[in-house]
Order: sequence, then C-alpha cells, then structure tokens
Amino acid sequence: MPRSHRPVLPRRAMVLAAGLGQRMRPLTDRMPKPLIKVRGRALIDHVLDRLSAVGLEFAVVNVHHLGDQLERHLAARREPRILISDERQALMGTGGGALKALTLIGAAPFFHVNSDSIWIEGVTPNLLRLAAAFDPARMDALLLLAPTAGSIGYEGRGDFALSSDGRLEPRAERNVVPFVYAGAAILAPALFADSPQGSFGLSLLFDRAAHQGRLHGLRLEGLWMHVGSPEAIAEAEAAIMASAA
Repeated sequence: MPRSHRPVLPRRAMVLAAGLGQRMRPLTDRMPKPLIKVRGRALIDHVLDRLSAVGLEFAVVNVHHLGDQLERHLAARREPRILISDERQALMGTGGGALKALTLIGAAPFFHVNSDSIWIEGVTPNLLRLAAAFDPARMDALLLLAPTAGSIGYEGRGDFALSSDGRLEPRAERNVVPFVYAGAAILAPALFADSPQGSFGLSLLFDRAAHQGRLHGLRLEGLWMHVGSPEAIAEAEAAIMASAA
C-alpha cells in the first residue's frame, strides 16, 4: 500500500488562457475564448473563482489571442492576484506555456487549470480533493478526470484508463477509454525535468510520466461541462440552472 502523506494545499496556479479558440468561432473573432460568458460570467472567472475559494496566493495566466482584452478584464480582479505570462509574440503550447510560467510559480507543486474548464461541484470542492490526494513522492501529476459518459458537451473517445491504484494509462490511438481529462490538475515542477524548449504540448510530459508510473488521476465529483463550441454554452447553462433548482 502507498505510504501515508501529509496533504499540502498548493497556493499558486497556472491558468491556460492563450489558445485561439477556433472551435468557438465566430464568437472568438472578436473576443478571446476565456471571456465568453456562461450564465453571465466569463469562463475564466468561473475558474478563478474556484481557485480563490481554496485560498490561492496568485494565479499566472498566459495570454495570446486578443490578449489585451483579457489582460484588461483580469486587472479588475482582486482575488486571486493575477500575474500575466505574455505569449502574444509566440504561442508556447500547453507544455511550453507551463514551463515558461514556472519562473513565476516557483519550485512547489501548483494547480494547473484550463480557462474553459468548469464543473458543478459535489459535496467537497474538487480542487481540495486533488490537494488531499496529491502525493509528490509517488506523483509528478494528478489529473482531475470526468467520465466520458454523462459529461456535458463531450463526445470523444476519452483520454485515459484509470487503474485501481490511481495510475493512468493514456488511450491508444484506436481505443476507447472511460475517462477524459477535465482540465484541472496538480503538477510538480519535476514533471518538466528535461522537457523540450519552445512550443510543445503537455501530453508529451503526461505520456512520459505515465510510462514511469507517476501520472495519476482522481475522478471528479459532480458534473463536468466541456464548453468547446457555441452550442455547448446553452447546454452548460441549462445544466447549471438545473443544479441550482
């Protein structure tokens, strides 16, 4: 059995907000995807509210497409404190962007959240559940997972199979697996050891960590919503309204 560990709540985060949002066109022709509203609130504010609720010190937000709009919007927030990682000159990819942000985040494990990742909570906030389950002695990354069946707006083949001890196996090309990455994780800086320079995807590092047995997953409690297209906005809003009834 894994040894016991003392949970430590990460105090810093990176929020990925530099994507082009191509599947959200035509909305993203005039605004960055993180500013698209669901139930009257920008996607990125849904995410930052979750982070603020667990006592975050600050969040690093990377910007690229229409980054000036996003930076102006974020300037109005007081909690958490926002630091900008500027990628307006060149997109760094999900992995390269996180590697660049490490210069601001420091050497401790941190929350890593997609700016379009929203969910309806269960009994305990999922970010607190991630913190309680993360063990840096055994893990370089702990990913929040949603079931492919029942999640709002998702129709893919899944991303991972989850073993009984929590380790993850990435989906082989032609397979179907039961869990999709819900866009929230705790990452250890060790994940980025010997990583490429420049632009690259986090999937490269996830695959390596999985091969080493250091990529783990935690099933989300509640309901995950994949807001990946204009049509998915209405689905997400209906789910949120139903949960509040």
